[in-house]
Amino acid sequence: MTQAPDLDVAIIGAGISGISMAAHIARDCPGRRFAVLERRAAVGGTWDLFRYPGVRSDSDMHTLGFGFAPWRGADAIADGAAIRDYLNEVVAQHDLAQHIRTGTQVTAAEWDSTAACWRLDWKTEGQGGAQGTAGHLTARFLVLAAGYYDHDAAHDPALPGQAEFAGPMVLPQFWPQDLDVAGKRVVVIGSGATAATLVPALAQRGAQVTMLQRTPTWFIASPRRDRLAHLLNRVLPAPLAARLVRWRNIRLGAWFYNRARQAPGKVGAWLKRRAARALGPAWDEVAFTPPYGPWQQRLCLVPDGDLFAAIRSGQARVVTGRIARIERDGISLENGGLENGGRLAADVIVKATGLKLAVAGKIALRRDGVAINLADHLHYKDCMLSNLPNLVQVFGYLNASWTLRADLVAAFTARVLNHMAQTGAQVATPVLPADHGLEIDETPAFSSGYLLRGQHLLPRSSTERRWRLNHDYLSDRAFLRRDPLEDGVLRFDHAPPRLAPWPDCAIDTPR
Repeated sequence: MTQAPDLDVAIIGAGISGISMAAHIARDCPGRRFAVLERRAAVGGTWDLFRYPGVRSDSDMHTLGFGFAPWRGADAIADGAAIRDYLNEVVAQHDLAQHIRTGTQVTAAEWDSTAACWRLDWKTEGQGGAQGTAGHLTARFLVLAAGYYDHDAAHDPALPGQAEFAGPMVLPQFWPQDLDVAGKRVVVIGSGATAATLVPALAQRGAQVTMLQRTPTWFIASPRRDRLAHLLNRVLPAPLAARLVRWRNIRLGAWFYNRARQAPGKVGAWLKRRAARALGPAWDEVAFTPPYGPWQQRLCLVPDGDLFAAIRSGQARVVTGRIARIERDGISLENGGLENGGRLAADVIVKATGLKLAVAGKIALRRDGVAINLADHLHYKDCMLSNLPNLVQVFGYLNASWTLRADLVAAFTARVLNHMAQTGAQVATPVLPADHGLEIDETPAFSSGYLLRGQHLLPRSSTERRWRLNHDYLSDRAFLRRDPLEDGVLRFDHAPPRLAPWPDCAIDTPR
């Protein structure tokens, strides 16, 4: 018999994914000893880190909220502060605070086959000049719920001459809270969700804003408040109203995504007509016609058309072009046609240039002394990874609310834990033989820059359903409920494992 580990489950990260996992285990796996290890000083993950002006959800809160804790706020598109409050309320309602260790960064995790557990190294930062601490713990199960991007660094491409710029040059991920933009000329470089959020928020703060894009983005306006949700809440019990609105939004989102993929020309034309009506005389065909189809990258949500309103008012504008050089008080573009012969004057530059992908919270993963490269493994049922025992990774949807998959993965994990308790197993591994014969799918599901830049870091997918990261919530939900745990792939062992060693299944297909 092996010595009992310190924890049954160690959850890395106290954002949406970690809170969902903790709530499911607390509710569905009574008696399990678990802890959520969060490097930041507060829960919330993305919503605790991102504090730039206007930060808000980029999908509706009825699906971004948890299925087990319906969103009750007035706004369907909520700002960052409201989302942080919601997450803290969920932690309090489910008595999760006792399981959360903030200020605790896990730096390494190694699977020990002999002991059938994960050995974790952690550290804390000292406060007020005090020295931090470090330690170790063991856990039977490890859940990677730290998201998909680097909290310490954004994608920050060097621009020619940027050292010459006299004003502030800001990354949204690390927004300086004392920055005053009133009366300033602000150039926001980028055209994704962050830029689309910042432009109207900065204009509202009195800035004259230019969104400088290299490539246009697809935008869709949506009401900040959901009128159907307000109506149903007046006439139906709150839980029933919440379920109906949530399912309406899930199904509508799935229909629209599939329609955009099947008929990109028609959907693109419809989106342009909507944008043209919203912008009126400010409509610019070139600035709002991307070179890719809708939903090849994430669609940018514009609550109450605020971006369009800022452009229409003259407080903001969109310029399409490539940067030639950053100068002391502006940006020179390769293409002309602007004031001063292709030059944008700027007092502040915001580099909304995207995220830097990171996997597993940048934890150094090992198995029996050998480093684990997640790109050598395949996704299993959107929840686990091939030949890695007692390991769950949460990677949410890119075409819907992240939370939808986080809840699915948490429910699946609870089922696995309960099955192991009932059968006396200590190890669960999705086994993929070295001669698996699967076809590796090299086509990225989306062409977003951060995914293409970091594709070499990600676990891989096959064309076979069990071994791919899918992006269809309704299909995934039905599949996970229908497919048995004992599916001939997920192997349950006692400790120490009695069967053959885990096959070495590195995927050597060129990326």
